Amino acid sequence: AGVHWQLQIADENGQPVKAGEVGELCVRGPGLMKCYFNNPEATAEVLKGGWLFTGDMAREDEDGFVHLVDRKKDVIICGGENLYPVQIEDFLRTHQAIKDVAVIGLPDHRLGEIVAAVIELKPGIACSEAEMTEFCTALPRYKRPRRIFFEAVPRNPTGKIEKPRLREKYCHGSLVEAQTES
Repeated sequence: AGVHWQLQIADENGQPVKAGEVGELCVRGPGLMKCYFNNPEATAEVLKGGWLFTGDMAREDEDGFVHLVDRKKDVIICGGENLYPVQIEDFLRTHQAIKDVAVIGLPDHRLGEIVAAVIELKPGIACSEAEMTEFCTALPRYKRPRRIFFEAVPRNPTGKIEKPRLREKYCHGSLVEAQTES
């Protein structure tokens, strides 16, 4: 007998989303983790009703294939819209001057968060913020980066972008302001 795992894509209330909509990927089946050792709060966050909430945002297409969209903790909520940094990064990587890019959300008093792009240019190639802003007019207005930083994109030894480091660097001061203003 084969191992029978189930998956569903759920909204923030744990209800399945319609095909084509983005939600959190949930799995259940034999061998599923029972808990985080000595951490009931973390356990309650990811294990609900027998489902493991993976933290991965995904959508299922009309053929039943599941496409990973982004990590839940990296989703930017701007003016009530969920924005997926990976989609914006993929667009920016098509610019010939860009070597690497990371998109993060910065706290914003009015919109909740705004899109910020950390852009690493190819060696010896110049590109201004104005040129990058012009390039981004091909994106829907709400997905366009409002802040652009030119610097090396930090990656860990496995090649993963270190977004927590970028959020700490660029959000630290404004996060305190955002919390004290509300």
